[in-house]
Amino acid sequence: METSAVADQRRRLVAARRVHWARTRRITATLLLLWLATGFCTVFFARELATWSLFGWPLSFYLAAQGASLVYLAILGVYVLAMRRADRRFVAALKDAA
Repeated sequence: METSAVADQRRRLVAARRVHWARTRRITATLLLLWLATGFCTVFFARELATWSLFGWPLSFYLAAQGASLVYLAILGVYVLAMRRADRRFVAALKDAA
């Protein structure tokens, strides 16, 4: 009887760990794609964006110098918040399993 309870607890812990890592990989992949798109689009569309200006500077320059940096900072903030939430869910799942 005791071994089945231990086995059940182990299954719940493994399931909680699997869900946590799946969530972590999904968050990381999404934010990496956003990072890649930001860096790629700024360079790839630089000529088209240079025809527009913002505060006297070509939009491509502004996006490369300021906009991309702000997007990267936002990506870091979103990652911190999302991982904090995922870690809290994981700790709650561990407490439920124990």
